Amino acid sequence: MPLGKRREVEKDASYLAAVDIPEDLDWFRPQCTQKYEDIAPQTETAQVQPYQFTMAMASLAEKNGVKIVIGHVEEIEYTTPGQEECAKAEPPRAKKVLAVRYADKATGQSIRIPADIVVLAAGPWTQDLFPSAPMSALRAHSVTIKPTRQLSGYCLFTEISMPFTKETSSPSHEGTGMVPTRVVGPEIYSRLNEVYVAGEGDRAVPLPPSTDEVEVDRAACQLIEDAVMSVSEELKGGIVTARRACYLPTVDLPSGNPLVGRTWIDGLLLATGHSCWGINNAPATGRLISEIIFDGDATSADISRLDPREVL
Repeated sequence: MPLGKRREVEKDASYLAAVDIPEDLDWFRPQCTQKYEDIAPQTETAQVQPYQFTMAMASLAEKNGVKIVIGHVEEIEYTTPGQEECAKAEPPRAKKVLAVRYADKATGQSIRIPADIVVLAAGPWTQDLFPSAPMSALRAHSVTIKPTRQLSGYCLFTEISMPFTKETSSPSHEGTGMVPTRVVGPEIYSRLNEVYVAGEGDRAVPLPPSTDEVEVDRAACQLIEDAVMSVSEELKGGIVTARRACYLPTVDLPSGNPLVGRTWIDGLLLATGHSCWGINNAPATGRLISEIIFDGDATSADISRLDPREVL
């Protein structure tokens, strides 16, 4: 299944005007292209390297007084008015946030932090701490390749026909002389010193307890590599520098919208469910959540359709 970034196109795409490949997209074999369509002009697009971006934002936050701790959240503690009893289980609406307990990554020590406001931005692990969230996890594989030369900066949402291997071919093709194929849709992001390629999603392996235990399927990565290397000499001759897998937080509702805002629990806010759009929407989400906390309401945008209270 696709990650959700490619724009849906009608089955009859004859209305699309034929467009030549841009001149500076010289690392993609033109003979492999049946159709090319611009999604947006170059002046209206940009990309960031997620790790560099998040680390830079964290550094800026620390410089402005934020204390960053690395650990595994074990529970959010709640209490009801007039009671001191805490509950790890999902609390009724009358309860309010009391504290967060986490295991320190370096020492393993369990530490409790009193709190009156908690922003739950746990991605695919949201349900571990808030079971009623209508969410699930989608695994996605990716590879990074160091090409043979510096490439022009493009994001390509592709559909590439690939032959099945002997092991995966259907018996119905045996003896027909036909070469069975499948269409894969890797998303290719050319960065300054590398090319990042994202593959399709799967639910073959359940979400593990932590990122350290995410299982990488070598065959899934190989399919990505084979697809992109079949359309680019620069990638074919390049060096694969990493093979990864991650889990995307998907919202199991027809809208698929993320959950951003207050819950029915006093002091608990959600900022989760962005699927593959996390890096793109993270800055706006952070600003809106900060407005809710410090100003009482989100003012930069209308996020009423993202209100968790509408679906919980």
